[in-house]
Amino acid sequence: MQYASLTEMITAETATLAKGPHAIVMVEDDVEVATTLRHHQQMGFKTVIALMPAAFDLPRDVQETVIRVDYNMSAEGAMENALNALMDPMAGQWVFFCYNAEYFFYPFCETRGVTEMLAFHTEERRDAMLTYVIDLYAEDLNKFPDAVSLDQAHMDRSGYYALARHDVENHNHPKERQLDFFGGLRWRYEEHVPAVRRKIDRISLFRARKDLRIRWDHTFSDEEYNTYACPWHHNITAAVCSFRTAKALKSNPGSKYEIQTFKWHNSAPFEWHSRQLLDLGLMEPGQWF
Repeated sequence: MQYASLTEMITAETATLAKGPHAIVMVEDDVEVATTLRHHQQMGFKTVIALMPAAFDLPRDVQETVIRVDYNMSAEGAMENALNALMDPMAGQWVFFCYNAEYFFYPFCETRGVTEMLAFHTEERRDAMLTYVIDLYAEDLNKFPDAVSLDQAHMDRSGYYALARHDVENHNHPKERQLDFFGGLRWRYEEHVPAVRRKIDRISLFRARKDLRIRWDHTFSDEEYNTYACPWHHNITAAVCSFRTAKALKSNPGSKYEIQTFKWHNSAPFEWHSRQLLDLGLMEPGQWF
């Protein structure tokens, strides 16, 4: 189903939006759009919604199984405006969001569905889940100048770290159970990335609520949503494996010609399996085994 606007879709799909979990894919360019949509369908999301420019095409099988909405992701505040508009109609439902050429992984996702995982997370009295955005990049930039290759995807196996997140409204005291996480290409090529865009943590999975709002930096108006765990023990964390930063670095005129390869001594082929991410400590199962 295709709609000409977000408002039109919300009006027409009221019943659909009231039954999750939902995956929202925000399409910024025409790179790996179909594979992103298919990946999240295979994860078990009940509805996959594509917010994308009207000029882009989709394969027939994807056209028939996703909700497509004409949407301009290059507009100012496009991400937060779209998600905040969906908070009311999706209230009470679990919602995942990402951009095209990004792929969601959670512990044991090869054998356990996303609905099963979210049922456990709900029992843990959690309404949001921390995800780390793990940069992917093609091995050979001469062969793949946009830095995107699913078959030859690589990732950094080390170089990730966390710093305290300070509360500017409370004398810069560290916020409870909140950290800023760094690493990947944004860390290695930080001279090309604005300081406010260097974090790799994102609350990609959350339970929508009528009074809840997401901010431009992927954090929420309810500070508990921004925590990595409950006060009692560790909780599940997940990963969003993403070509987005690599694409940006190879399309930005300021960095495009300075980067000949993203590979370094800590690069490893990406195995497209949650076990690799668990072994590297890039997500954890919490109490879920």
